[in-house]
Amino acid sequence: MNIYVGNLSFEVTENELRQEFTAFGQVTSVNIIKDKYSERSRGFAFVEMPIVSEGQAAVAGLKGKTLNDRTLDVSEARPRTDNRSGGFYGDRRGGGYGGGRGGRSGGGRQRRY
Repeated sequence: MNIYVGNLSFEVTENELRQEFTAFGQVTSVNIIKDKYSERSRGFAFVEMPIVSEGQAAVAGLKGKTLNDRTLDVSEARPRTDNRSGGFYGDRRGGGYGGGRGGRSGGGRQRRY
């Protein structure tokens, strides 16, 4: 069972989180999500527990618990969708060389004659 853990303190380590969940059963993995540039925690994590009943017990037991002065938001993780289209522009981005710019070909500055 994949479990979402939100509202984490930025100082919480994977070992601390693993200890909290191990009280309810076996933990396969703990993954604190970090910013790819600063490597700082983004304040949420995913915990994988192989036995569903143990995962459900962990969700019920840890939801609302305080860890490092933060109240945890714990729930079953939603399935990941594959529509990661690249942010704000989505699929509307034009291909290279000025695609989607009113028919002009070539990128960069406009030629002066």
